[in-house]
Amino acid sequence: MHQLSGMDSSFLYLETGNTPMHIGSLAIYDQSTAPGGKVTFKEILKFFGERLHKARAFRQRLARVPLSLDHPYWIEDPDFDLEFHVRHIALPAPGDWRQLCIQAARLHARPLDRNKPLWEAYVIEGLDNVEGVPKGSFALVTKIHHAAIDGVSGAEISAAIHDLSPDAEVDEPDKPWVAERMPTGVELLTRSAAKSVGAPMKLGKLLYRSVPQLGKVVAGLATKQLKIPTKVPRTRFNAEVSPHRVFTGRSFDLNDVKAIKNSQEGTTVNDVVVSICGGALRYYLEDKNELPSESLVAMAPMSARPPDKKKSAGNLVTAMSLPIRSDIADPLERLLAVSKESTQAKKLTYTMGPHLAADAAEFLPSTVSGLLARTYVGWGMVDRVPPIVNTIITNVPGPNIPLYSMGSKMVATYGLGPVVHGLGLFQPVLSYNDTITISAVADREMMPDPAFYGECLERSFNELKAATIGAATRKSAKSKPSNVKKIRKAPRAKAS
Repeated sequence: MHQLSGMDSSFLYLETGNTPMHIGSLAIYDQSTAPGGKVTFKEILKFFGERLHKARAFRQRLARVPLSLDHPYWIEDPDFDLEFHVRHIALPAPGDWRQLCIQAARLHARPLDRNKPLWEAYVIEGLDNVEGVPKGSFALVTKIHHAAIDGVSGAEISAAIHDLSPDAEVDEPDKPWVAERMPTGVELLTRSAAKSVGAPMKLGKLLYRSVPQLGKVVAGLATKQLKIPTKVPRTRFNAEVSPHRVFTGRSFDLNDVKAIKNSQEGTTVNDVVVSICGGALRYYLEDKNELPSESLVAMAPMSARPPDKKKSAGNLVTAMSLPIRSDIADPLERLLAVSKESTQAKKLTYTMGPHLAADAAEFLPSTVSGLLARTYVGWGMVDRVPPIVNTIITNVPGPNIPLYSMGSKMVATYGLGPVVHGLGLFQPVLSYNDTITISAVADREMMPDPAFYGECLERSFNELKAATIGAATRKSAKSKPSNVKKIRKAPRAKAS
């Protein structure tokens, strides 16, 4: 048994009926690569069962302190049931991309059962008319509560159910798994009381470390060496969210994205991704006659996880506020502007210290957090408090080699993430095997036409590609000397 950190617990406290706080993915697999060319659901259950020891989140459930007087604990679930977590459904005919998106959104909208380990996996068959996907493929929608993982530790859980070949053998566990009994309320309160003895000293250490960092931030802002986005426009995504979700996603060639990055000195792959999202949101809101004159601002989570803790569960993240320059029409100018904004945002984040948010969350009272979340909605504060950001854009790099699960080759993967009151659009970005996918999870009332937003993403990417790679190709072709020798015309014979 071990206790959740303050940051992990915050995802539980901030969860409401309309805002489940889990993350996950939609992955598509070609089962023709599996032994025998087909995978049965019984084999899928066996596959998951053999890998439960590879990620502790699979069999851990919550033990909550009475009256939420302290952060909850993880224990090894004495009633663990694999078949509750791995489920099997199918799309009706024709089994196209739109149907898959609708099904993924419905599954993602449902909260997880807090009396069970906080994850679910849905095997979806019937993908017979999804463009670019082999016939007979199946999808896997996974949901894992944000209290258990962040983007980096989530990648480790993904590694638990993927192999480098279709016939790879799973490693045996180092030791047998042992279930724990549910602790009594008295036991949990006793632990909390013992922990509270050292709290003042820990708070003093936090203040000792934080004051110099905050002083540097104030000095940087005063001398204009640091900048904080102050004008965040209100959009349709900055309102109270419903319990309904939509999902869409688009896949792009990672080599094209890298070529765009390489065409402009100093830019990064993340700059390109943010610029694409900025252009897509510009086109989407312009179509609704709702495009603000100021740039939209994104929250961009960044891992604060040191190398020695890459395999640990839980959340070790910080975030930066990043203008996505939706106010700039020209795609190349937008990319260069995003690159400058990103440099400024990273400078501010590192000046504050990447661990400050995680350390401060340890001292956030558990009873107050949930009350604040409910008050924020119940008193209509969503519409009264100025928005801090307009969307979340999170970029999680993945392996650049083929992966296999259940013997089946993964052909595509898309991210899923939470939306909350006042922030109804989440855009996860995943890279895998020379492709990069940009997805959008949104409140259904805020984005009733997700397919159109997918078109906006494609348009933004194509225009940026034409303005960078295309422009460089045209310039190179124009300046390249011709290898064809000109035939000198013979002089005309003079009339005799």
